[in-house]
Amino acid sequence: MASTVEEQKVHFDSKDALTMVEELRGSYGSGKTRSYEWRESQLKNLLKVAEHHEQEIVDALRSDLSKPEFEAYVQEISMLKNSCKLALKELRNWMKPEKAKTSITTFPSSAEIVSEPLGVILIISAWNYPFLLSLDPVVGAIAAGNAVVLKPSELAPATSSLLAKLVGEYMDSSSIRVVEGAVAETSALLEQKWDKICYTGNGRVGRVVMTSAAKHLTPVLLELGGKSPVVVDSGINLQVATRRIIVGKWGCNNGQACIAPDYIVTTKDFAPKLVDSLKRELENFYGNNPLESKDLSRIVNSNHYARLIKLLDEDKVSGKIVLGGERDKTNLRIAPTILLDVSRDSLIMNEEIFGPLLPILTVDRVEESFDLINSGTKPLAAYLFTNNKKLKEHFVRTVSAGGLVVNDTTIHLAVPSLPFGGVGESGMGSYHGKFSFDAFSHKKAVVYRGFAGDASVRYPPYTKGKLRLLKALIGGGILSIIRALFGWSKA
Repeated sequence: MASTVEEQKVHFDSKDALTMVEELRGSYGSGKTRSYEWRESQLKNLLKVAEHHEQEIVDALRSDLSKPEFEAYVQEISMLKNSCKLALKELRNWMKPEKAKTSITTFPSSAEIVSEPLGVILIISAWNYPFLLSLDPVVGAIAAGNAVVLKPSELAPATSSLLAKLVGEYMDSSSIRVVEGAVAETSALLEQKWDKICYTGNGRVGRVVMTSAAKHLTPVLLELGGKSPVVVDSGINLQVATRRIIVGKWGCNNGQACIAPDYIVTTKDFAPKLVDSLKRELENFYGNNPLESKDLSRIVNSNHYARLIKLLDEDKVSGKIVLGGERDKTNLRIAPTILLDVSRDSLIMNEEIFGPLLPILTVDRVEESFDLINSGTKPLAAYLFTNNKKLKEHFVRTVSAGGLVVNDTTIHLAVPSLPFGGVGESGMGSYHGKFSFDAFSHKKAVVYRGFAGDASVRYPPYTKGKLRLLKALIGGGILSIIRALFGWSKA
Protein backbone atom coordinates (compact mmCIF):
# COMPACT_ATOMS: atom_id res chain seq x y z
CA MET A 1 0.00 0.00 0.00
CA ALA A 2 2.84 2.36 0.89
CA SER A 3 4.52 1.83 -2.49
CA THR A 4 1.23 2.58 -4.28
CA VAL A 5 0.92 5.88 -2.41
CA GLU A 6 4.52 6.70 -3.32
CA GLU A 7 3.85 5.93 -7.00
CA GLN A 8 0.83 8.25 -6.91
CA LYS A 9 3.00 11.04 -5.52
CA VAL A 10 5.57 10.84 -8.31
CA HIS A 11 3.01 10.47 -11.11
CA PHE A 12 2.64 13.67 -13.12
CA ASP A 13 -1.06 14.39 -13.65
CA SER A 14 -3.27 17.22 -14.91
CA LYS A 15 -3.15 19.02 -11.58
CA ASP A 16 0.65 18.99 -11.62
CA ALA A 17 0.63 20.18 -15.23
CA LEU A 18 -1.70 23.06 -14.40
CA THR A 19 0.43 24.10 -11.42
CA MET A 20 3.56 24.03 -13.55
CA VAL A 21 2.01 26.08 -16.35
CA GLU A 22 0.76 28.66 -13.83
CA GLU A 23 4.28 28.95 -12.38
CA LEU A 24 5.76 29.40 -15.82
CA ARG A 25 3.15 32.01 -16.72
CA GLY A 26 4.07 33.88 -13.58
CA SER A 27 7.73 33.81 -14.56
CA TYR A 28 6.93 34.86 -18.12
CA GLY A 29 4.60 37.56 -16.88
CA SER A 30 7.43 39.10 -14.83
CA GLY A 31 9.11 39.99 -18.12
CA LYS A 32 12.41 38.24 -17.33
CA THR A 33 12.39 36.04 -20.44
CA ARG A 34 11.96 39.06 -22.73
CA SER A 35 15.31 40.62 -21.99
CA TYR A 36 18.28 40.12 -24.29
CA GLU A 37 20.43 39.21 -21.28
CA TRP A 38 18.20 36.34 -20.19
CA ARG A 39 17.93 34.92 -23.71
CA GLU A 40 21.68 35.18 -24.22
CA SER A 41 22.49 33.50 -20.90
CA GLN A 42 20.13 30.59 -21.54
CA LEU A 43 21.47 30.03 -25.06
CA LYS A 44 25.02 30.03 -23.70
CA ASN A 45 24.01 27.49 -21.07
CA LEU A 46 22.37 25.31 -23.70
CA LEU A 47 25.59 25.43 -25.70
CA LYS A 48 27.49 24.33 -22.59
CA VAL A 49 25.20 21.29 -22.34
CA ALA A 50 26.39 20.13 -25.77
CA GLU A 51 30.02 21.14 -25.27
CA HIS A 52 30.61 19.82 -21.76
CA HIS A 53 28.62 16.58 -21.91
CA GLU A 54 29.40 15.18 -25.34
CA GLN A 55 30.36 11.71 -24.13
CA GLU A 56 27.28 11.39 -21.93
CA ILE A 57 25.10 12.31 -24.90
CA VAL A 58 26.88 9.83 -27.16
CA ASP A 59 26.45 7.11 -24.51
CA ALA A 60 22.75 7.85 -24.09
CA LEU A 61 22.16 7.69 -27.85
CA ARG A 62 24.07 4.43 -28.01
CA SER A 63 21.92 3.02 -25.21
CA ASP A 64 18.65 4.08 -26.85
CA LEU A 65 19.43 3.31 -30.50
CA SER A 66 22.93 1.83 -30.78
CA LYS A 67 23.60 5.04 -32.70
CA PRO A 68 27.20 5.25 -33.97
CA GLU A 69 29.28 7.96 -32.31
CA PHE A 70 29.91 9.52 -35.73
CA GLU A 71 26.18 10.00 -36.37
CA ALA A 72 25.56 11.11 -32.78
CA TYR A 73 28.12 13.87 -33.11
CA VAL A 74 27.54 14.98 -36.71
CA GLN A 75 23.76 14.71 -36.83
CA GLU A 76 22.83 15.69 -33.28
CA ILE A 77 25.50 17.30 -31.09
CA SER A 78 27.23 19.46 -33.71
CA MET A 79 23.93 20.57 -35.21
CA LEU A 80 22.70 21.76 -31.83
CA LYS A 81 25.97 23.59 -31.23
CA ASN A 82 25.65 25.32 -34.59
CA SER A 83 22.06 26.26 -33.85
CA CYS A 84 23.04 27.83 -30.51
CA LYS A 85 26.01 29.67 -32.00
CA LEU A 86 23.94 31.11 -34.83
CA ALA A 87 21.23 32.29 -32.43
CA LEU A 88 23.82 33.94 -30.16
CA LYS A 89 25.46 35.65 -33.13
CA GLU A 90 22.24 36.94 -34.67
CA LEU A 91 20.01 37.44 -31.62
CA ARG A 92 20.28 41.24 -31.43
CA ASN A 93 19.44 41.54 -35.11
CA TRP A 94 16.53 39.13 -34.81
CA MET A 95 15.12 41.09 -31.87
CA LYS A 96 15.34 44.48 -33.62
CA PRO A 97 12.05 45.88 -34.92
CA GLU A 98 11.80 45.60 -38.69
CA LYS A 99 11.01 48.85 -40.50
CA ALA A 100 7.92 48.76 -42.71
CA LYS A 101 6.80 51.13 -45.45
CA THR A 102 3.74 53.27 -44.96
CA SER A 103 1.36 54.59 -47.59
CA ILE A 104 0.06 58.02 -48.50
CA THR A 105 -3.24 57.20 -46.77
CA THR A 106 -1.48 57.24 -43.37
CA PHE A 107 0.91 60.14 -44.14
CA PRO A 108 2.67 61.33 -42.08
CA SER A 109 3.53 58.13 -40.22
CA SER A 110 6.12 55.43 -39.68
CA ALA A 111 5.68 51.72 -39.09
CA GLU A 112 7.57 48.69 -37.87
CA ILE A 113 7.13 45.00 -37.16
CA VAL A 114 7.98 44.07 -33.58
CA SER A 115 8.78 40.45 -32.73
CA GLU A 116 7.32 39.59 -29.35
CA PRO A 117 7.38 36.20 -27.58
CA LEU A 118 4.23 34.12 -27.66
CA GLY A 119 4.34 33.11 -23.98
CA VAL A 120 4.60 29.55 -22.67
CA ILE A 121 5.58 26.91 -25.24
CA LEU A 122 5.16 23.11 -25.14
CA ILE A 123 7.70 21.08 -27.14
CA ILE A 124 7.02 17.36 -27.60
CA SER A 125 9.99 15.67 -29.23
CA ALA A 126 10.71 12.42 -31.06
CA TRP A 127 12.77 9.32 -30.26
CA ASN A 128 14.81 8.99 -33.45
CA TYR A 129 16.99 12.07 -32.90
CA PRO A 130 16.12 12.51 -29.24
CA PHE A 131 18.83 15.04 -28.38
CA LEU A 132 18.65 17.33 -31.42
CA LEU A 133 14.88 17.24 -31.90
CA SER A 134 14.34 18.00 -28.22
CA LEU A 135 16.69 20.97 -27.89
CA ASP A 136 16.75 22.52 -31.38
CA PRO A 137 13.18 23.88 -31.03
CA VAL A 138 14.10 25.02 -27.50
CA VAL A 139 16.81 27.21 -29.05
CA GLY A 140 14.17 29.04 -31.09
CA ALA A 141 11.71 29.29 -28.23
CA ILE A 142 14.35 30.77 -25.88
CA ALA A 143 15.74 33.11 -28.54
CA ALA A 144 12.22 34.44 -29.06
CA GLY A 145 11.87 35.07 -25.29
CA ASN A 146 9.43 32.37 -24.24
CA ALA A 147 9.06 30.09 -21.25
CA VAL A 148 9.33 26.44 -22.31
CA VAL A 149 8.26 22.94 -21.29
CA LEU A 150 10.06 20.09 -23.01
CA LYS A 151 8.54 16.61 -23.15
CA PRO A 152 11.20 14.17 -24.48
CA SER A 153 10.19 10.83 -25.96
CA GLU A 154 9.83 7.94 -23.55
CA LEU A 155 11.01 5.61 -26.34
CA ALA A 156 14.52 7.00 -25.86
CA PRO A 157 14.67 6.71 -22.05
CA ALA A 158 18.41 7.21 -21.56
CA THR A 159 18.39 10.45 -23.54
CA SER A 160 15.19 11.60 -21.86
CA SER A 161 16.71 11.08 -18.42
CA LEU A 162 19.92 12.86 -19.43
CA LEU A 163 17.97 15.82 -20.84
CA ALA A 164 15.98 16.17 -17.62
CA LYS A 165 19.22 16.11 -15.61
CA LEU A 166 21.17 18.57 -17.77
CA VAL A 167 18.34 21.03 -18.34
CA GLY A 168 17.73 21.02 -14.60
CA GLU A 169 21.41 21.76 -13.93
CA TYR A 170 22.09 24.36 -16.61
CA MET A 171 18.85 26.17 -17.43
CA ASP A 172 16.64 28.61 -15.53
CA SER A 173 14.10 26.30 -13.89
CA SER A 174 11.70 29.18 -13.26
CA SER A 175 11.12 29.39 -17.04
CA ILE A 176 12.38 26.15 -18.60
CA ARG A 177 11.22 22.70 -17.48
CA VAL A 178 11.45 19.08 -18.61
CA VAL A 179 8.62 16.61 -18.03
CA GLU A 180 9.46 12.94 -18.51
CA GLY A 181 6.91 10.22 -19.01
CA ALA A 182 4.70 8.50 -21.56
CA VAL A 183 1.10 8.81 -22.76
CA ALA A 184 -0.40 9.79 -19.39
CA GLU A 185 2.07 12.63 -18.85
CA THR A 186 1.72 13.86 -22.43
CA SER A 187 -2.06 13.79 -22.12
CA ALA A 188 -1.88 15.81 -18.90
CA LEU A 189 0.28 18.40 -20.66
CA LEU A 190 -2.03 18.57 -23.68
CA GLU A 191 -5.01 19.36 -21.46
CA GLN A 192 -3.42 22.71 -20.56
CA LYS A 193 -3.58 25.98 -22.43
CA TRP A 194 -0.32 26.78 -24.22
CA ASP A 195 0.68 29.67 -26.43
CA LYS A 196 2.14 27.28 -29.01
CA ILE A 197 2.79 23.56 -29.26
CA CYS A 198 5.66 22.12 -31.27
CA TYR A 199 5.36 18.39 -31.96
CA THR A 200 7.75 16.14 -33.86
CA GLY A 201 6.53 12.65 -34.69
CA ASN A 202 3.90 10.82 -36.71
CA GLY A 203 0.62 11.98 -38.21
CA ARG A 204 -1.55 9.91 -35.88
CA VAL A 205 -0.24 11.62 -32.75
CA GLY A 206 -0.05 14.89 -34.67
CA ARG A 207 -3.82 14.77 -35.06
CA VAL A 208 -4.22 14.19 -31.30
CA VAL A 209 -1.97 17.20 -30.59
CA MET A 210 -3.87 19.39 -33.03
CA THR A 211 -7.24 18.34 -31.60
CA SER A 212 -6.11 19.22 -28.08
CA ALA A 213 -4.65 22.53 -29.27
CA ALA A 214 -7.89 23.45 -31.04
CA LYS A 215 -9.79 23.47 -27.74
CA HIS A 216 -7.75 26.49 -26.70
CA LEU A 217 -7.17 27.93 -30.21
CA THR A 218 -3.48 27.21 -29.66
CA PRO A 219 -1.29 27.38 -32.79
CA VAL A 220 0.81 24.33 -33.60
CA LEU A 221 4.08 23.56 -35.35
CA LEU A 222 3.88 19.97 -36.56
CA GLU A 223 6.99 18.24 -37.88
CA LEU A 224 5.65 14.95 -39.21
CA GLY A 225 6.97 12.79 -42.04
CA GLY A 226 5.78 10.85 -45.04
CA LYS A 227 7.18 8.84 -47.90
CA SER A 228 10.14 10.86 -49.14
CA PRO A 229 10.96 9.75 -52.70
CA VAL A 230 14.24 9.63 -54.63
CA VAL A 231 14.04 9.97 -58.40
CA VAL A 232 17.12 8.63 -60.17
CA ASP A 233 17.76 9.59 -63.79
CA SER A 234 20.30 7.95 -66.10
CA GLY A 235 23.41 9.74 -67.31
CA ILE A 236 24.64 10.59 -63.80
CA ASN A 237 27.68 9.79 -61.69
CA LEU A 238 26.09 6.62 -60.37
CA GLN A 239 28.67 5.88 -57.68
CA VAL A 240 28.33 9.32 -56.11
CA ALA A 241 24.53 9.21 -56.35
CA THR A 242 24.43 5.75 -54.78
CA ARG A 243 26.69 6.77 -51.91
CA ARG A 244 24.54 9.82 -51.19
CA ILE A 245 21.36 7.74 -51.22
CA ILE A 246 22.92 5.20 -48.84
CA VAL A 247 24.16 7.81 -46.36
CA GLY A 248 20.76 9.53 -46.47
CA LYS A 249 18.95 6.24 -45.84
CA TRP A 250 21.05 3.89 -43.74
CA GLY A 251 23.52 6.54 -42.55
CA CYS A 252 20.66 8.43 -40.93
CA ASN A 253 19.77 6.23 -37.97
CA ASN A 254 19.36 3.18 -40.22
CA GLY A 255 16.40 4.72 -42.05
CA GLN A 256 14.67 5.85 -38.86
CA ALA A 257 14.61 9.51 -39.93
CA CYS A 258 11.73 11.65 -41.13
CA ILE A 259 13.69 12.86 -44.17
CA ALA A 260 15.35 9.54 -45.03
CA PRO A 261 14.67 8.26 -48.57
CA ASP A 262 11.55 6.10 -48.37
CA TYR A 263 11.53 4.71 -51.91
CA ILE A 264 13.32 5.14 -55.25
CA VAL A 265 11.77 5.71 -58.65
CA THR A 266 13.85 5.06 -61.75
CA THR A 267 13.37 3.73 -65.27
CA LYS A 268 13.07 0.03 -66.06
CA ASP A 269 16.22 0.26 -68.17
CA PHE A 270 18.34 1.94 -65.48
CA ALA A 271 17.13 -0.08 -62.47
CA PRO A 272 19.59 -3.02 -62.88
CA LYS A 273 22.59 -0.65 -62.92
CA LEU A 274 21.27 1.17 -59.87
CA VAL A 275 20.70 -2.07 -57.95
CA ASP A 276 24.20 -3.30 -58.77
CA SER A 277 25.71 -0.01 -57.59
CA LEU A 278 23.70 -0.07 -54.36
CA LYS A 279 24.83 -3.64 -53.65
CA ARG A 280 28.46 -2.76 -54.27
CA GLU A 281 28.51 0.39 -52.16
CA LEU A 282 26.49 -1.11 -49.30
CA GLU A 283 29.05 -3.90 -49.04
CA ASN A 284 31.85 -1.30 -49.09
CA PHE A 285 30.18 0.63 -46.26
CA TYR A 286 28.81 -2.13 -44.02
CA GLY A 287 30.63 -5.32 -45.01
CA ASN A 288 29.37 -8.79 -45.87
CA ASN A 289 27.42 -9.11 -42.62
CA PRO A 290 25.75 -5.76 -41.96
CA LEU A 291 23.92 -7.18 -38.93
CA GLU A 292 27.31 -7.06 -37.19
CA SER A 293 28.20 -3.56 -38.38
CA LYS A 294 28.89 -0.96 -35.68
CA ASP A 295 28.02 1.77 -38.17
CA LEU A 296 24.29 0.98 -38.27
CA SER A 297 21.77 1.87 -35.57
CA ARG A 298 19.42 -0.80 -34.32
CA ILE A 299 15.63 -0.63 -34.54
CA VAL A 300 14.35 1.40 -31.58
CA ASN A 301 12.17 -1.30 -29.97
CA SER A 302 10.38 -4.61 -30.52
CA ASN A 303 7.13 -2.96 -31.67
CA HIS A 304 8.84 -1.08 -34.48
CA TYR A 305 10.86 -4.18 -35.33
CA ALA A 306 7.65 -6.23 -35.65
CA ARG A 307 6.05 -3.50 -37.80
CA LEU A 308 9.01 -3.54 -40.22
CA ILE A 309 9.07 -7.33 -40.41
CA LYS A 310 5.34 -7.28 -41.24
CA LEU A 311 6.05 -4.92 -44.15
CA LEU A 312 8.90 -7.13 -45.34
CA ASP A 313 7.11 -10.46 -45.03
CA GLU A 314 3.90 -9.49 -46.85
CA ASP A 315 3.27 -11.95 -49.71
CA LYS A 316 3.35 -9.17 -52.29
CA VAL A 317 6.75 -8.00 -51.05
CA SER A 318 8.83 -10.90 -49.72
CA GLY A 319 9.68 -12.20 -53.20
CA LYS A 320 10.91 -8.79 -54.36
CA ILE A 321 14.04 -8.67 -52.16
CA VAL A 322 17.20 -8.25 -54.27
CA LEU A 323 19.53 -7.53 -51.34
CA GLY A 324 19.35 -8.00 -47.59
CA GLY A 325 16.33 -9.18 -45.67
CA GLU A 326 18.42 -10.70 -42.86
CA ARG A 327 17.18 -9.98 -39.38
CA ASP A 328 18.22 -10.45 -35.74
CA LYS A 329 15.19 -10.26 -33.47
CA THR A 330 17.21 -10.54 -30.27
CA ASN A 331 19.31 -7.48 -31.04
CA LEU A 332 16.57 -5.66 -32.98
CA ARG A 333 18.59 -5.47 -36.17
CA ILE A 334 17.52 -5.65 -39.81
CA ALA A 335 20.07 -5.58 -42.62
CA PRO A 336 19.86 -2.88 -45.32
CA THR A 337 17.26 -4.31 -47.68
CA ILE A 338 16.50 -3.40 -51.30
CA LEU A 339 13.30 -4.49 -52.99
CA LEU A 340 12.68 -4.17 -56.74
CA ASP A 341 9.31 -3.57 -58.39
CA VAL A 342 7.13 -3.95 -55.31
CA SER A 343 3.39 -3.63 -55.81
CA ARG A 344 2.12 -0.09 -55.29
CA ASP A 345 -0.82 -1.40 -53.27
CA SER A 346 1.45 -3.25 -50.82
CA LEU A 347 1.71 -2.20 -47.17
CA ILE A 348 5.28 -1.00 -47.64
CA MET A 349 4.15 1.52 -50.27
CA ASN A 350 1.22 2.81 -48.24
CA GLU A 351 2.85 3.89 -45.01
CA GLU A 352 6.08 5.60 -44.04
CA ILE A 353 8.69 2.85 -43.74
CA PHE A 354 10.95 4.50 -41.12
CA GLY A 355 13.51 1.74 -41.23
CA PRO A 356 16.22 0.04 -43.33
CA LEU A 357 13.94 -1.17 -46.16
CA LEU A 358 14.19 0.59 -49.55
CA PRO A 359 11.74 -0.29 -52.36
CA ILE A 360 12.57 0.63 -55.96
CA LEU A 361 9.70 1.38 -58.31
CA THR A 362 10.22 1.47 -62.08
CA VAL A 363 8.63 3.58 -64.81
CA ASP A 364 9.07 3.75 -68.57
CA ARG A 365 10.10 7.40 -68.60
CA VAL A 366 11.68 9.26 -65.69
CA GLU A 367 9.20 12.12 -66.09
CA GLU A 368 6.42 9.73 -65.04
CA SER A 369 7.93 9.61 -61.55
CA PHE A 370 6.63 13.10 -60.74
CA ASP A 371 3.02 12.07 -61.34
CA LEU A 372 3.61 9.00 -59.20
CA ILE A 373 4.92 11.17 -56.34
CA ASN A 374 2.09 13.68 -56.64
CA SER A 375 -0.53 10.90 -56.57
CA GLY A 376 0.27 10.37 -52.88
CA THR A 377 0.33 12.68 -49.88
CA LYS A 378 2.93 15.45 -49.85
CA PRO A 379 6.22 14.18 -48.37
CA LEU A 380 8.56 15.97 -45.97
CA ALA A 381 11.35 15.79 -48.55
CA ALA A 382 11.91 14.75 -52.15
CA TYR A 383 15.18 14.08 -53.96
CA LEU A 384 16.26 14.01 -57.61
CA PHE A 385 19.51 12.81 -59.18
CA THR A 386 20.00 14.12 -62.72
CA ASN A 387 22.19 16.21 -65.00
CA ASN A 388 19.19 17.26 -67.06
CA LYS A 389 18.47 20.97 -66.49
CA LYS A 390 14.88 20.76 -67.76
CA LEU A 391 14.18 17.78 -65.50
CA LYS A 392 15.50 19.73 -62.49
CA GLU A 393 13.25 22.66 -63.33
CA HIS A 394 10.26 20.37 -63.85
CA PHE A 395 10.95 18.67 -60.51
CA VAL A 396 11.12 21.96 -58.59
CA ARG A 397 8.04 23.31 -60.35
CA THR A 398 5.75 20.28 -60.03
CA VAL A 399 6.70 18.26 -56.92
CA SER A 400 5.21 19.59 -53.68
CA ALA A 401 7.18 18.60 -50.56
CA GLY A 402 8.51 20.18 -47.40
CA GLY A 403 11.92 20.50 -49.04
CA LEU A 404 13.70 19.42 -52.22
CA VAL A 405 17.31 18.46 -52.86
CA VAL A 406 18.86 17.92 -56.28
CA ASN A 407 21.78 15.47 -56.55
CA ASP A 408 21.99 14.69 -52.83
CA THR A 409 19.78 13.67 -49.90
CA THR A 410 18.96 15.14 -46.48
CA ILE A 411 21.56 17.94 -46.58
CA HIS A 412 18.97 20.74 -46.65
CA LEU A 413 18.55 20.05 -42.93
CA ALA A 414 22.04 21.48 -42.36
CA VAL A 415 21.41 24.79 -44.15
CA PRO A 416 20.30 27.26 -41.43
CA SER A 417 19.14 29.87 -43.94
CA LEU A 418 16.46 27.44 -45.18
CA PRO A 419 13.18 26.68 -43.38
CA PHE A 420 12.69 23.08 -42.33
CA GLY A 421 9.11 21.87 -42.22
CA GLY A 422 6.40 19.93 -43.97
CA VAL A 423 3.37 20.63 -46.11
CA GLY A 424 0.00 18.93 -46.04
CA GLU A 425 0.20 15.66 -44.12
CA SER A 426 3.97 15.98 -43.65
CA GLY A 427 3.44 18.88 -41.27
CA MET A 428 2.79 22.58 -40.87
CA GLY A 429 5.05 25.42 -39.91
CA SER A 430 8.84 25.43 -40.08
CA TYR A 431 11.92 26.21 -38.04
CA HIS A 432 15.77 26.33 -38.10
CA GLY A 433 17.87 29.48 -37.91
CA LYS A 434 15.86 32.70 -38.09
CA PHE A 435 12.80 30.61 -38.92
CA SER A 436 12.98 29.12 -35.40
CA PHE A 437 12.92 32.60 -33.88
CA ASP A 438 9.98 33.54 -36.09
CA ALA A 439 8.13 30.29 -35.32
CA PHE A 440 7.92 31.20 -31.63
CA SER A 441 7.34 34.94 -32.11
CA HIS A 442 4.30 37.07 -32.82
CA LYS A 443 4.92 39.67 -35.52
CA LYS A 444 3.25 42.71 -34.02
CA ALA A 445 2.33 45.52 -36.42
CA VAL A 446 3.01 49.01 -35.01
CA VAL A 447 2.20 52.39 -36.60
CA TYR A 448 3.50 55.68 -35.17
CA ARG A 449 1.87 59.06 -35.84
CA GLY A 450 2.14 62.55 -34.45
CA PHE A 451 -0.64 65.12 -34.18
CA ALA A 452 0.36 67.14 -37.21
CA GLY A 453 -1.13 66.59 -40.64
CA ASP A 454 -4.62 65.72 -39.40
CA ALA A 455 -6.88 65.40 -42.46
CA SER A 456 -10.49 66.39 -42.06
CA VAL A 457 -11.39 64.34 -45.11
CA ARG A 458 -11.61 61.18 -42.95
CA TYR A 459 -14.18 62.64 -40.55
CA PRO A 460 -17.97 63.14 -40.86
CA PRO A 461 -19.93 64.76 -42.24
CA TYR A 462 -19.17 62.79 -45.39
CA THR A 463 -19.39 64.71 -48.66
CA LYS A 464 -18.93 63.93 -52.33
CA GLY A 465 -15.79 66.02 -52.33
CA LYS A 466 -14.31 64.03 -49.48
CA LEU A 467 -15.22 60.78 -51.24
CA ARG A 468 -13.53 61.96 -54.45
CA LEU A 469 -10.37 62.78 -52.54
CA LEU A 470 -10.37 59.49 -50.63
CA LYS A 471 -10.82 57.52 -53.84
CA ALA A 472 -7.89 59.37 -55.34
CA LEU A 473 -5.75 58.83 -52.23
CA ILE A 474 -6.56 55.14 -52.01
CA GLY A 475 -6.54 54.14 -55.67
CA GLY A 476 -5.12 56.92 -57.80
CA GLY A 477 -1.90 58.68 -58.52
CA ILE A 478 -0.73 62.26 -58.01
CA LEU A 479 -2.81 63.57 -60.94
CA SER A 480 -5.95 61.97 -59.54
CA ILE A 481 -5.32 63.61 -56.16
CA ILE A 482 -4.81 67.05 -57.76
CA ARG A 483 -8.01 66.64 -59.79
CA ALA A 484 -9.93 65.62 -56.67
CA LEU A 485 -8.61 68.62 -54.71
CA PHE A 486 -9.84 70.97 -57.46
CA GLY A 487 -13.09 69.08 -58.02
CA TRP A 488 -12.19 68.00 -61.53
CA SER A 489 -12.96 64.28 -61.16
CA LYS A 490 -16.28 62.55 -60.81
CA ALA A 491 -17.26 60.83 -57.57
